[in-house]
Formats: sequence, C-alpha cells, structure tokens
Amino acid sequence: MTCSGYVLAGGRSSRMGRDKARLPFRGGDLAGAVAAAVASAAGNVTLVGHLDLAAIPDRYPGEGPLGGILTALHHTSTDWNLIVACDMPQVSATFLGELLARAMRSSADVLLPCGPDGLPQPLCAVYHRRALAALEDPFARGVRKVTAALAGLAVERLEVAELSLFQNVNAPEDWAAYAAK
Repeated sequence: MTCSGYVLAGGRSSRMGRDKARLPFRGGDLAGAVAAAVASAAGNVTLVGHLDLAAIPDRYPGEGPLGGILTALHHTSTDWNLIVACDMPQVSATFLGELLARAMRSSADVLLPCGPDGLPQPLCAVYHRRALAALEDPFARGVRKVTAALAGLAVERLEVAELSLFQNVNAPEDWAAYAAK
C-alpha cells in the first residue's frame, strides 16, 4: 500500500443541528458517499472520529479538524495520506485520484488544493506522514486552524478550477440543494 485514505467524521455539526456524517445521501449517508470516493482513489479508507461509524476514534475529540488530521497521521503506515472531510458531497474519486497522483510526485509535506477563489482546502488535501511532528507543535501550543498549523511545512499548492468540489455543507440551507440527490 503506497497511500492511505481517511475521512474526518468527528465534528459536532452544531450549525447543521444534526449529525452531518449521517445525512441521507445517494441511498446511504454522506460520510459513506465521501468514504466511497476516498476508497476508490486511495484503495482503502478509514473513518476518523465518529465512534459508531469510525474505524478509529479521534485522539483529540472536540479539538476540530486539525485533531482529526493528527489522528490520521498517528494511525497511518503509509507515506501519503488523503484526508477529506465527510461533508463534501461533490468530491469525486477521479479528482481525489489525480490529487494523490500529484502528491506522490511531490517533495512537499502537504499537497494543498486551492479553489479558483485562491482559498486553501486543507480538508481535502494530501499529507505526508513526515508532517506529523511539525503539525503537533502548533497543536500543542493551542493552534486549531489547519492553515495556521501548516506554516512550518513545505506546502505545494494546487490550483483547482472547480470550486464545487470543495463545497461543504454546514447548515440546513447548505444541505437543501443535495438532500434530494
């Protein structure tokens, strides 16, 4: 195995008012649909954080996505790790496969896609396991914003033309467009 796939499914879903991972989607749930895309791209998938869905519990429950990323990097035995949030209904296996292929040719610590708006997408990115120590330091100092924790790492940015791939659902109005799919 040359890479691992992880889906972060441990958030509180406070703005949604219910568990985003369990939202009904495409005959299953949202986390399952994202996990299927990640598994197709990486050849495997591990859910992080959602105790009744996850293969591994979050090492840092309640500490946000950075805690989930650290959990995945502690768990992995592969160099490259595709880490995706469970609330991106339009993410595709094709895109994720291309992201992994690009990462495996990179010497960076993180392959970080950015949408056409220039915003980084750290919850749909590929992390080398050597990034673990550099991410743990800011986390130990109280940093919880993923992009702030990336400051000490070699990050390769990848411009992506399609912003919809990263569209996440945080509130009921965000979900309304996908609920019927």
